[in-house]
Amino acid sequence: MRAGARIVASAAVVCGTLAFAIGSAGCVHPRAPLVVTDPDPSVKIPAYKKAVRSKDRAAARQFVADLESDDPAVRFYAISALEHMTGQRFDYRYYDDEEQRRPAVDRWKQWLAAGEKPTRRP
Repeated sequence: MRAGARIVASAAVVCGTLAFAIGSAGCVHPRAPLVVTDPDPSVKIPAYKKAVRSKDRAAARQFVADLESDDPAVRFYAISALEHMTGQRFDYRYYDDEEQRRPAVDRWKQWLAAGEKPTRRP
């Protein structure tokens, strides 16, 4: 291969790489808003943290609903958020099986029905 042909071939590779990089940068999707009702745990869990930091008591309804999630990580973060907001666990353990969790979930549902009154101890 002649020297001129090598330069042209190298330039084509560089241009192709730059075009890919520039095109890929333009295709980056904006991050989804953090919403506790999002079904994706990679969005839901950071939203839990944000809700706790901002003391968003409206998120508590979703936290209680997520105590029944099939995903143990979602259950872990849901009970952690509730505990940070209220100071209570109502004997809920995220790692218990569904039947073992049922009484504690029922207590959380009763808490919601009672008007989500703060129960944090001094």
